[in-house]
Amino acid sequence: MIKIILATSNPHKLEEINAINTNPEIVFDVVDGDFDPEENGVNFKENALIKAKEAAKIMKTYCLADDSGLCVDVLEGRPGIHSARYAQTQKEKIEKLLAEMKDVPYDWRGAHFVCSMVLVDSDGNLVHAQEGRVYGFIDDSPKGTNGFCYDPIFFIPAKDKTMAELPEEEKNAISHRSNALRPMLKWIEENLI
Repeated sequence: MIKIILATSNPHKLEEINAINTNPEIVFDVVDGDFDPEENGVNFKENALIKAKEAAKIMKTYCLADDSGLCVDVLEGRPGIHSARYAQTQKEKIEKLLAEMKDVPYDWRGAHFVCSMVLVDSDGNLVHAQEGRVYGFIDDSPKGTNGFCYDPIFFIPAKDKTMAELPEEEKNAISHRSNALRPMLKWIEENLI
């Protein structure tokens, strides 16, 4: 069995990862104590590494971190790595993005969520990295109550629903975090257990 620390202070992320992880030999927990690293990387992977290395300094064991965000094609990838800091509240983030997309026709509203996930050892050395994505479009108004942040305006054509309209189990089967985590879990099973 292996215990891996999630480099996060977000309890929702721990819940989501535990919902996706089906291997009882891999146990996740969060960082003890004060954890608030400065995410000043230039891309998702760098930000994930900053978090993982900081967690490894505190916990002295394997640490898993991810950095995720929404990239909108017509906005040249914005909000991107600034997704969490795009505005103060979830409602304000959605309103700001919809205002920027106000006159953009549907065919030009393509977007994707990215999740860059890294695993470091107890010394903070990178041992494995994965990236997951999910593609869709920015809807013209929020729909659904599941999920968080941009999920109510992220429309997935194959599901004919926004991410926030999907039941948790269905969302976890297709999400960007799931698309990064599943191969990461496989690698952990094959190399660390």
